[in-house]
Amino acid sequence: MGCRLRLVLVIHNHQPVGNFEGVFEESYQNSYQPFLDVLSEYPDIPFSLHTSGSLMEWMVEAHPEYIDRVRGLAESGQVEILGGPFYEPILAGIPKSDRIGQIKAYTEYLKKLFGTPIRGMWVPERVWEQSFVSDLVDAGMEFTLLDDSHFSAAGVRAEKMHGYYLSEDEGRLLKIFPDNETLRYQIPFTDPVETIHYLKQIADHHPHSVVVFGDDGEKFGAWPGTYDHVYRDGWLRRFLDLLRQNSDWLKVTTLGESVDTVSPMGSCYLPDASYREMNEWALSSERQLELSHLKDKFSEDEEFDRLKPYLRGGFWRNFRVKYSELNEMYSRMLLVSSRLQSLEATGVDAEDLPILHEARTELYRAQCNCPYWHGAFGGLYLPHLRNAIFKHLISADSLLEKINHRDNNWLEVEAADFNLDARKEIRLASHRLVSFLSPAHGGHLYELDIRGAKHNLLATLCRRPEPYHDIIRQAAQEQAQGGQNGDDIGKIHNAVRFKQPGLEQKLQYDNTPRKSLMDHFYQPGVDLDTVINGGGELGDFVEGVYLSSVRRTDDECDVRMSRKGHVGPYEVEVTKTVSLSKSAAGTLVVQYELSNLPTEVPLHFGVEFNFAGMAAGASDRYYYNHMGKQLGQLESKLDLEKLDRIGLVDEWLGLDAALDLSSPASIWTFPIETISQSEGGYELVHQSSVVIPHWEFVADDEGRWSVTITLSLDTSAAQAKALSEAAASGA
Repeated sequence: MGCRLRLVLVIHNHQPVGNFEGVFEESYQNSYQPFLDVLSEYPDIPFSLHTSGSLMEWMVEAHPEYIDRVRGLAESGQVEILGGPFYEPILAGIPKSDRIGQIKAYTEYLKKLFGTPIRGMWVPERVWEQSFVSDLVDAGMEFTLLDDSHFSAAGVRAEKMHGYYLSEDEGRLLKIFPDNETLRYQIPFTDPVETIHYLKQIADHHPHSVVVFGDDGEKFGAWPGTYDHVYRDGWLRRFLDLLRQNSDWLKVTTLGESVDTVSPMGSCYLPDASYREMNEWALSSERQLELSHLKDKFSEDEEFDRLKPYLRGGFWRNFRVKYSELNEMYSRMLLVSSRLQSLEATGVDAEDLPILHEARTELYRAQCNCPYWHGAFGGLYLPHLRNAIFKHLISADSLLEKINHRDNNWLEVEAADFNLDARKEIRLASHRLVSFLSPAHGGHLYELDIRGAKHNLLATLCRRPEPYHDIIRQAAQEQAQGGQNGDDIGKIHNAVRFKQPGLEQKLQYDNTPRKSLMDHFYQPGVDLDTVINGGGELGDFVEGVYLSSVRRTDDECDVRMSRKGHVGPYEVEVTKTVSLSKSAAGTLVVQYELSNLPTEVPLHFGVEFNFAGMAAGASDRYYYNHMGKQLGQLESKLDLEKLDRIGLVDEWLGLDAALDLSSPASIWTFPIETISQSEGGYELVHQSSVVIPHWEFVADDEGRWSVTITLSLDTSAAQAKALSEAAASGA
């Protein structure tokens, strides 16, 4: 009968930069290795394989035998190696030059590793904008695949998606395959017979078609419940056996072979989009819920299937609007990329070229996509992934500063729009740290990069409503009434699992960001629980606009911020001056001067600090007082009296952060915890430790009051650890 249908199986394996070593290894043992074990028994069934650069680099070090096996399969023609941007960035989330640079860099890496040409690529999260066509072609790519929903949104009907299309930008042509959504939901969750029946229908009605399945390799063993289903229960072997048994009409092949032997179905320009769920996640929580309710309401309508292709959802870049913390990370990445491009354009000495190359690699690692959005799994909500991004950004930035500054002891202060809000922020930096202040938003300290520990102490995340919080509340209510968590393999996308009990009771939302130098005027006598719940505020300083000025000498930089605002019926003025000196380049000194205060009136002033990335729930991560006495782990809720020093230690990170107060204060501490989704279920995640020194006082006769807060950062333990690890690795 001959080939009436080509089926392309595209497997995409990925682990993000900064993910836990145990997750890499578990995914290898449960998915990547057993998948190859089975496919190696079917040499007549080819497939296309994409592995992200972050995972590939780990494989090279941890499991070189896997690399050898893939190389052998590539040489035999069973595996087609796909490329892509090296560290799996969202293409819409990085500059054009970095898009092309990452793709080219990974192509060269893969060529050297496997000795095979790289013609096509995987688009991370299938986030697409039409201008990417010319970028991909300029980077050397011939073809790629995107979800069929992209084509639906362009007006292409389902029966016209069994092949590939030419797409154009600036005269460059790229071949793009639609990735079949029905197969993505069938494989590996339904009986293989059902998939063969579906493919047979296409072959009968649309002979000489090409149908593409492209999806996460982690579905084959790493996702909850899939290992037993795919391997022990034999799903994968049954599927491959059926492909063999139907080879008289069904040809399993690769993207490259299809391009070489099948003509394109035509030309098509695709709209800015991603896969259906991603488009929905990019909407605000309110709009997501509205869309969900509308779909539920009209899903039974006989015309609904015709309407669905036009339900577009949102636009991926709006994740940066939805989550301000994400925009801060993105803006920091752009700043590093811009500085690196400037150095490359002006040229550097030959001795600095290796440093520049290392900085470029660090920047590319910092562009890994997972923490730059949030959807079904943790993403942005996972501190270890955000911390990894900042680790590599700080590394890249520090390497560039080695080229810019021959002096090992330097200071810089500059004002510019660093977070892309059309307001000027202030960057105060030394060879020890980088701080960013936002006078237009409460005079907050919103980023504090500690070079020695490669850590942003303000990589925080505030608590905000998410659509799945309603699912948590509903599921908790059903469980209380005797319901069960869903673990049915066929309902894996909708299963509800709680990793801790009582999560619904932890749902709480913040009215303001969680940053530092946040200025509060509280009700006198207010208690900690009221503050934790967002109450007790009398002033308008927390997010008010401060006027700012900078002063620079050879040995010190000062940023002065002042605001006239209200505390209840009184108009008062707050001035805070943040200083950094060469003699104490790892210390920020903050002097507060409160003036025009009402006299003989009790006042209550507090300064909120947030410390992020110093994990909770471990005995080697704790608070301490001026005597060095431990006060509790970093998730502790504390109400302390009359202290002039409080410190936070993370022994694993090698970081000691301490606040010294010129006037003893009462101090509140409490954790910021979010409830988010992960592959394993809904979980409680520690985001930051709040520390609020606060003072109840009466102003002097001139209506004044002042205090100096010194934030000192000791990274000697982190630096010693890094030197030890470098020595052990022979670096």
